[in-house]
Amino acid sequence: MMNFKDRVVLITGSGSGIGRRTAMMFAELGAKVAVNDVSIENGEDTVRQILANGGEAFFVPGDVATDAKTIIEKVVEKFGKIDILVNNAGIVPYGNIEEATEQDYIKTFDINVKGPFLLSKYAVEYMKNQKYGVIVNVSSEAGLVGIKRRCVYSMSKAALLGLTRSMAVDYAEYGIRVNAICPGTTYSKGLSDRINAAPNPQELLNNMISRIPVKRLGKEEEIAFGILFLASDEASFMTGAFLNMDGGSTAI
Repeated sequence: MMNFKDRVVLITGSGSGIGRRTAMMFAELGAKVAVNDVSIENGEDTVRQILANGGEAFFVPGDVATDAKTIIEKVVEKFGKIDILVNNAGIVPYGNIEEATEQDYIKTFDINVKGPFLLSKYAVEYMKNQKYGVIVNVSSEAGLVGIKRRCVYSMSKAALLGLTRSMAVDYAEYGIRVNAICPGTTYSKGLSDRINAAPNPQELLNNMISRIPVKRLGKEEEIAFGILFLASDEASFMTGAFLNMDGGSTAI
């Protein structure tokens, strides 16, 4: 049984979706949770839910692309250390290389790549001193295979996989493990809003499901469980690995 008692975990983008579910599950298993999000309302709501369930959490506002050092420092100031970093915050721009703009590229790489790079950079300073640490990067199936009209997003998530392997090799001697999870299409409020805004919501949903061998979308709690596993002592022999949770999409 996974146990995170006395572990301090920071989850970026945990004001909603997979990040929120992950934060709540870490708290249920004893972790002290630092919730980060650019939305103060959403981040504080996640903290309220954790506290209501008897967990321990606090909110660290900030943009991962510009406030990384401050975010890490606030976590250490609050809890005295940082054991686990989950780089979950990200955005999903749409479009092929003709449709995508230079601004799409800059913003996406700032949040999806620069943010995890800087957060990891500042977190490993503390992890090295304590001879323990885990970093889980939330990539995507789009980092492994071609996804139609996801050009910039796919590039950013592939870059995150390269960062994962490089850090795993560089920091294994310090007791720091670095892995990535690659979710497929997962049902969330954001995805639900996108589907409902389509001219034919059912047709769009059916099209998404048709590309997945198990014939359904992923669930937030399934992806969160994968993140917790990678962060757990049960995965202590895993580093530099990619955990695909995509219903078989990348196996086709």
